[in-house]
Amino acid sequence: MIAQPRTLRFSWRRTDSVTADLLLFGTVLLWSFNFAAIKYAVSNGISPLTYAPVRWVLAGTALATFTYKLEGSVRVKRRDVLAVVALAAVGLWLNQTALTYASKMTTAATVALLFGTLPVFVALFSRAAGVERATRRQSLAVLVSFAGVALIAGGAGGPVSTHVWGILLGLTTAASFAAYSVAMVPMMRRYSPGRLQALTALIGAVLLAATGAWQLAHQNWHVGALAWAAVAYGALASAGLGNLLWFKAIRHVGPGRAALYVNLQPFLGAVFAVAVLSETLHPLQIGGAVVVGAAILLVRMRPNPAPPSE
Repeated sequence: MIAQPRTLRFSWRRTDSVTADLLLFGTVLLWSFNFAAIKYAVSNGISPLTYAPVRWVLAGTALATFTYKLEGSVRVKRRDVLAVVALAAVGLWLNQTALTYASKMTTAATVALLFGTLPVFVALFSRAAGVERATRRQSLAVLVSFAGVALIAGGAGGPVSTHVWGILLGLTTAASFAAYSVAMVPMMRRYSPGRLQALTALIGAVLLAATGAWQLAHQNWHVGALAWAAVAYGALASAGLGNLLWFKAIRHVGPGRAALYVNLQPFLGAVFAVAVLSETLHPLQIGGAVVVGAAILLVRMRPNPAPPSE
């Protein structure tokens, strides 16, 4: 009898520590450039609530196609439907609405630096969910991080009303993604990251399209090729590939350790914004980034153990 060749299949669960580190670093690179891509798109003819739903329709379709070919299904059990919708509402609708408007109202570098508060928010939500106990050090880290945010805000410049809303929306972007990342962990004990990402992306795209219906109806679709290239990058490279890598790594190492890699994202995002968009960084913003970094050092704990697989 002739031996049949073995079929190599990709598994969401076979990830060693070194591979997880590489996945996290690759994710950070993809996400860091996206701050500049979003700013370019919403500053060159694409309205925020046109950008967000178009991006996530493309990303959701790509993720669903990939996951269906890999797993043969993108369904979840009926008992989990409301949980998935809630994930989409927080992690996609709220997060992306805040991100696109923050990018419109302030600089890409400022939004990137504010995203540096993500590890602090992850720690707060992990403790609120009962994963870890709150400590005085973490409480101090929250205060220190928001002192850094105040410095970043002070150096952002621009009209006061627009400036304040841009800062608040930038913080909402970090907080909502932190809540999304923590809430995804128990769901990933039953479903793959790809399946959850595909479903939340498609549901989130519907919610974003409903919210942005007026802007979609009045959008001038004849904008530059680079603006559409920025949308495609945000959909396929950042949202599609980047989020798959992020949640595959989270499944193995937990949200606490994964969030520490995002410490690089504010710096890299600001570098891309300066290099690609010719933005400038105020000394106060650099000082604020250093203070936020100090808060991250305070909140840093031993990595959470990987959630058990079923």
